[in-house]
Amino acid sequence: MNDSNINDIPVIHNAITRKSKQIGFTMPSDLYIGTLLKTLISSKPGAHILELGTGIGLSLSWMIDGMDANSSLITVDNDSELIVIANQYFGNDGRVQIVCEDGSKWIKNYNADKFDLVFADAWPGKYSELEELLDLIKIGGFYIIDDMKVQSNWPVGHEDNVDRLVAYLEKRDDLNITKMDWSTGLIIAVKTK
Repeated sequence: MNDSNINDIPVIHNAITRKSKQIGFTMPSDLYIGTLLKTLISSKPGAHILELGTGIGLSLSWMIDGMDANSSLITVDNDSELIVIANQYFGNDGRVQIVCEDGSKWIKNYNADKFDLVFADAWPGKYSELEELLDLIKIGGFYIIDDMKVQSNWPVGHEDNVDRLVAYLEKRDDLNITKMDWSTGLIIAVKTK
């Protein structure tokens, strides 16, 4: 399968991709993770969703495309310039709350409704504050992470972080996990208790 076989790309996605190139944003989301997020979100009507690592909004465009009218989404990033861009594309959608804050701080201070799906695409919620984040997921809710396969832009030693994360998730008795050697390397977990 190649990218040309994906025919349900969100309308706004091409404009965001162009903007990424224009500003030199070098961490764009893979199309395949986008299709997966859209599919999983569409399985949860009225969902409460969290994205950690808004970036420029590429994954966000897929997530919003999968949401129904009764769903809500919070997306968090600490890069104020990227948040301004994300707001230009999604700021008028009343279902979406775009937050410019350090993800670690946000996770520690969040005390509202639990989430049906969390996509952790940043250090917080993946390599730090993981236990706190997993406590914010409803039973039956999804926890999704990508970039589990070695990437060319990884700093030296990052593979050890990934190995520790995978081992930690495998040992938890409240998650069913699937490791996928697909896209950038994914883990999909479901909270079971």
